[in-house]
Amino acid sequence: MTIQELNNLSSDKTFEELFKCCGSTTWAKQLAGKKPFKSKADLLNISDTIWHNCSVQDGLEAFTHHPKIGDLKSLEKKFTSTKNWAGGEQAGVNTATQNTLIALADGNEAYFKKFGYIFIVCATGKTAEQMSALLNARLTNSAETEIKIAMGEQNKITHIRLEKLLS
Repeated sequence: MTIQELNNLSSDKTFEELFKCCGSTTWAKQLAGKKPFKSKADLLNISDTIWHNCSVQDGLEAFTHHPKIGDLKSLEKKFTSTKNWAGGEQAGVNTATQNTLIALADGNEAYFKKFGYIFIVCATGKTAEQMSALLNARLTNSAETEIKIAMGEQNKITHIRLEKLLS
């Protein structure tokens, strides 16, 4: 869709489309309320401003709208509306070895136990091995440091999805 088509959507439909890009109700409602957008760059800038003012709770809500890295079964079942986007974003796991997939699964479990939410990474362009290394490196972070990193990764994912929405 074009920026003009997005601007012409009803409020409910705008929210619905934006919510596919980032699963934070606060973010999607606030961004939908900022129409009309002058351009894609305007939309992205406003999105960033809103996201940077969102709370940790908003971030945690958004994280629940992602499958675990490498968990393609949950991707197909739970995330039907974004599975094509998320599947493409996680394409690096499609060629991963069984050992790497096991390492990702184990890392995801350890991450969830430590932080209480799934590992969020902008997976686009990364191999499974790179994602596994990032996951393991981030396991050493404090909770305060990690939530900031995870919310930054969410924002990168949101940008990619907004670009896809407007393609």
